[in-house]
Amino acid sequence: MIRVVLPAHLRTIAGVVGEVRLSVEGAVTQRSVLDALEEAYPALRGTIRDHATQLRRPFVRFFACEEDLSHESPDAVLPDAVTSGAEPFVVLGAMAGG
Repeated sequence: MIRVVLPAHLRTIAGVVGEVRLSVEGAVTQRSVLDALEEAYPALRGTIRDHATQLRRPFVRFFACEEDLSHESPDAVLPDAVTSGAEPFVVLGAMAGG
């Protein structure tokens, strides 16, 4: 099982408490995790990735094993610790302002 940590506002939209656990078929990549997340929680479609391009939305970041994976290829395989469920895949809303 893949563990996914969502920011509070996305947990509210999805109607979940705490982290989400997902089963992912095949290679565990950002794309496959987000596909499984959106399939399990359709209300999240378009909140993390753009509907048309499937690209990460601005001000959304992805982390795993204390590394920022936001600019990695969506098809790059996630670290073994994520695929084994030892570490979560973290979706984080970035802050901006002045």
